[in-house]
Amino acid sequence: MQATNNGVLAAGNAYDPFVSTTTPLGTAGAVVTHPLQPNPYAHDHTGIGPTSYFTAQSTFQQPAQYHLYAPIGPHNQNILGYQRNVHDLFIPNDFREELQKKAAATLQTLPNSQLPTQIDHFHSLVPLDVTHQKNATIFGYPSWVYKAQSSKDGNYYALRRLEGFRLTNEKAIRCVQAWKRVISASVVTVHDAFTNRSFQDSSLIFVTDYHPLSKTLAEQHLESPTRYQNRHASTHVTEPVLWGYVTQIASALKAIHSAGLAARVIDASKILLTGKNRIRLNACAILDVVQHDTQRSIADLQSNDMVSFGQLILTLGASSLAHNPTKALEHFSRAYSAQLYNSVLWLLGAGPSKDPQGQAQAANQSQNANSNSNQGSDRTIDVFITGISTQLISTFDSSLHVDDELTHDLSRELENARLVRLLTKLNFITERPEYDHDRHWSENGERYFLKLFRDYVFHQVDSQNAPVVDLGHVLTCLNKLDAGSEEKVTLISRDEQSCFVVSYKELKKGVEMSFQALMKRR
Repeated sequence: MQATNNGVLAAGNAYDPFVSTTTPLGTAGAVVTHPLQPNPYAHDHTGIGPTSYFTAQSTFQQPAQYHLYAPIGPHNQNILGYQRNVHDLFIPNDFREELQKKAAATLQTLPNSQLPTQIDHFHSLVPLDVTHQKNATIFGYPSWVYKAQSSKDGNYYALRRLEGFRLTNEKAIRCVQAWKRVISASVVTVHDAFTNRSFQDSSLIFVTDYHPLSKTLAEQHLESPTRYQNRHASTHVTEPVLWGYVTQIASALKAIHSAGLAARVIDASKILLTGKNRIRLNACAILDVVQHDTQRSIADLQSNDMVSFGQLILTLGASSLAHNPTKALEHFSRAYSAQLYNSVLWLLGAGPSKDPQGQAQAANQSQNANSNSNQGSDRTIDVFITGISTQLISTFDSSLHVDDELTHDLSRELENARLVRLLTKLNFITERPEYDHDRHWSENGERYFLKLFRDYVFHQVDSQNAPVVDLGHVLTCLNKLDAGSEEKVTLISRDEQSCFVVSYKELKKGVEMSFQALMKRR
């Protein structure tokens, strides 16, 4: 109790049921000389109540409703509050198809294969090359790519084989250890490298992560149309997509250069497109092994990375591998913004310039990587990233939106096994031969209702006495049972002599109580 300024004692609670405004205690100036009696029933759990007159009963408590999905944001749909879309109930159809296709590609096997049955601890080889032409332009050796499964961890990996390579220096293959420490979302992770003779020759094998159904940037943007395709079809890469590629490659080079390495392979045919506008640098560690004896400084190689970076973006902007550098720069300046154009010029070593003559000189200089090795120490990936910081923010914001969307889709699949759990409980209970020395346990009480409910859901027949195989009916009944709906259902015995009308809530109570009885015997 605490006295107020007007002399009235104020209780700790804002409301006292024993003090009303019509009593003398409610008038101003009233003085109370004894403690105010609190409500005896406010916090007394042993007072007068239902349990004082009736014996304690085991009431059925509803379990936590984990099947009630919480709508996790963001919510960007232009619909009214009471409206729902079919896509709200399931994972997006295109996303589901993409995951299923990737899973099928991962599990794909090649029957009657002529490939080696096992390479080191890898087996089940499947070729990933879409062409059967030998190409030794980039690595100096013909290379082939296979998908294989590891017998150590069961995971799938991509094996790149360099045909006819002979290892003369043991230190060369040790360079791969440094690449194992390069952890970047924009670089295909390198796991191992070893020599092998399973292909009846001396081959160098690189083990990297496997990304199913991935394509190269050359296949996506630079493939020439066939005679059956529309020759006038637009293959122009939009500027937002091109900026996305620029920021991801810059992120990859940042991780590589920070580790004291150089990518050395920034080519459209070796950059994987693993998702929508999602790319990864691939095959970066190969030249460090193949050209280990070449005496070139890391600074020189990193400078060449910047030039190759600019040449790649210029090639994608021209949508052609065989392009004239001068005309490509002129087209690039017309098709894209000044910021992207100046960024390409900076990478090529010419710096921002609007002079056509300077553009032509920059294009000619970009054809010779060695001519740009002495451009200065200020041409680093860190300086380039600082210059495109505004585009990095845009790309980062887009990635956050994608993350929110994936989290939203995942939240809807959080309890996708609830019907399996419910069916498991039902099968534990129904048709049980014996329990606690009682052979008729499953035929008595609420268990009998569950047996009839099982027949109602799965064993219905139509007017022609043919089985009713309706997945919609099964899912509807199980969902109502899982939610404990108040809706009534009519259950008829197999001999059609008995009929029961029960609610789904009562059936759910029977499932939980019967299952708990089974659990108590453990």
